[in-house]
Amino acid sequence: MTEPLRLSKRMSELGLCSRREADEWIARGWVRVDGKVVSELGSKVLPQQRISVERQASAEQSKRVTILINKPMGYVSGQAEDGYKPAVVLVTPENRWKEDTSPTQFHPTQLRSLVPAGRLDIDSVGLLILTQDGRIAKQLIGEDTAVEKEYLVRVKYGKPGKLPDADLKLLNHGLALDGKKLLPAKVRWQNDDQLSFVLREGKKRQIRRMCDAVGLKVLGLKRVRIGQVKLGNLPPGQWRYLGESEQF
Repeated sequence: MTEPLRLSKRMSELGLCSRREADEWIARGWVRVDGKVVSELGSKVLPQQRISVERQASAEQSKRVTILINKPMGYVSGQAEDGYKPAVVLVTPENRWKEDTSPTQFHPTQLRSLVPAGRLDIDSVGLLILTQDGRIAKQLIGEDTAVEKEYLVRVKYGKPGKLPDADLKLLNHGLALDGKKLLPAKVRWQNDDQLSFVLREGKKRQIRRMCDAVGLKVLGLKRVRIGQVKLGNLPPGQWRYLGESEQF
């Protein structure tokens, strides 16, 4: 017999919302199971049961914003740490990119529950996604995400000559970190001192550690794409809204 699951977990699995949003909606009486309102947190359901949400939940979700920042060096992705500011402090009306075509008007309430969907190290720059939408966070950083992230990485080889082809192949597939094999990547030379990395996972300082394993020192790292969404001409330190027609 199929085991019952927590309602909030099942809603997240179905892509309706994040678990946190699910708990909020359940508490507000906005969730129905087989047509009946379920308002008790921790309630369980069977996989075959039909889950629906009230229009208020969908309306609230549609107001949630997703923001793209070109993160400069020296800012952390999430909570402030060691005296460094979080990237969210850059989300001000003054820093909004003048070429942003989104009709969305900025309002301070958009800063509530605005969380990074994927980290970018303090010494890395480029595309950082901040979102209020749990579905997008799950899509980008969930365990089974297949969304590609592309980086441009300036490197210096620590030995005479050039990086051997065998080591470039290792960067593409064959390396392990923390005792676990890495998923296949796409790594190729852009020019003499710059590599392009396309990854489908994001372990802590993964690219720097991969490069270190083959004798490459990373001099600069910039994320330029997440899925189908590109950094483009967004200037450093500025931000824009995710466009209505844009999808990761």
